[in-house]
Amino acid sequence: MNLADRRLFLDALRALLGTSHVLDAAQELTPYARDWRGRYHGQPLAVALPGDTAEVAEVVQLCATHGVPIVPQGGNTGLVGGATPDATGTQLLLGLKRLRRIRALSVADGVLVAEAGCILQSVQEAAQQADMLFPLSLAAEGSATIGGVLSTNAGGTAVLRYGTARALCLGLEVVTAQGQVWDGLSSLRKDNTGYDLRDLLIGAEGTLGIITAASLQLFAQPAAQLTALSLVASVRDAVDLLQQARASLGAGLTGFELMSAHCLQLVQRHFPQLRLPVELAAPWCVLLELSDSEGGVHAQSRLESLLGKAIERGQVVDAAVAQTLAQAQAMWALREHIPLAQAAEGLNIKHDIAVPISRMAAFVESTAELVTQALPGARLIIFGHLGDGNLHYNVQAPLDVDAAKFLDRHQETCNTIVHDAAIACGGSFSAEHGVGQLKTAELARYKSPVALGMMRAIKVALDPQGIMNPGKVIAS
Repeated sequence: MNLADRRLFLDALRALLGTSHVLDAAQELTPYARDWRGRYHGQPLAVALPGDTAEVAEVVQLCATHGVPIVPQGGNTGLVGGATPDATGTQLLLGLKRLRRIRALSVADGVLVAEAGCILQSVQEAAQQADMLFPLSLAAEGSATIGGVLSTNAGGTAVLRYGTARALCLGLEVVTAQGQVWDGLSSLRKDNTGYDLRDLLIGAEGTLGIITAASLQLFAQPAAQLTALSLVASVRDAVDLLQQARASLGAGLTGFELMSAHCLQLVQRHFPQLRLPVELAAPWCVLLELSDSEGGVHAQSRLESLLGKAIERGQVVDAAVAQTLAQAQAMWALREHIPLAQAAEGLNIKHDIAVPISRMAAFVESTAELVTQALPGARLIIFGHLGDGNLHYNVQAPLDVDAAKFLDRHQETCNTIVHDAAIACGGSFSAEHGVGQLKTAELARYKSPVALGMMRAIKVALDPQGIMNPGKVIAS
């Protein structure tokens, strides 16, 4: 785009949105041009901040006319560079943070309709005010937006009971690559009327269309929630405990998180105010959450019975059950601060893998040996959602080694080891973070030619100009 065309496009954009909602000064662009990890630094043509769905559609129509690529962005909390523009200065960053209305909430239908820019925590709070539950929960819930979590099909800590973002979404409103608005908002649980466009667009990372609103499924609030932290000697013991918890707690088991002792030591180093409720006397920890429909006394009896029997069998070394809400929040804070502690420690090699739970212990044991042989001194920071087979298998640089240089030199080797091992176990190289621009090579490597061909055909059919988040998911 030459200078004259750029001015013509920006003038038209300002006429649509107003001058204050089109940013193109360097200092204004910086917060939008860098991803959360600080790994990707782009250069957008400008930042457009529409205020409603109609304005989003008008902006997309303008971009289609001028051939300007669009990069949608919500809370900018992604981990794979999916919402970061490239460095060419030709892509428009479309920020959705002004679309933050909760349009409707029906207790009878169990549905809340939220716009894409609504913060996840705000949706949780709106549901709670109606004595309902929106169960999607993750560490970035104070800044992640509904559009973002749906575009990546985020998982979080309650997938074991409630499923991923896709399972919690009943319908979507989407602006297509041509600037048309598809009103697919629905409160129906059953609707077999052709292709499932909702499921296609969820997890597409803005490459097929722009989510502007969603109908979200709500649930009854549990009568009580109880949290416990348990120490186990091995991943195998953690898997055995999970099987026992499923058998005894059933659908009440809403969270089952695995953390290595190395994770918690890192948290204590950078956040010393977060204290462990038990002495760290084992190499692994499990964080359990029980949601009970009868009440606190019943919940405590069930959880203490489970843990007591596990200690007798030798599956659990020690355990602490939260007696207050503050104690439960403190336990969850340990888990949620692991990514923050890693960031404070320096750049690291992240993996968001999934493997069948039955093969989890063997995967962790064999992969740890392969990684440490290839990268002597590397520190394994392993944690994640064991209940649904999703681990964040991260590798930190050895002590006294420059983290950025370690990442540059060893990321490809490390990725190959970890991803090959996950695929060999029947798993995936991306469980909940998406593909973005970080993992396009992995997608090309691990997906079958048939699957890739189908994906490309869908992309071309829905976005023939290739303007929707180019370079993400399917490499051009």
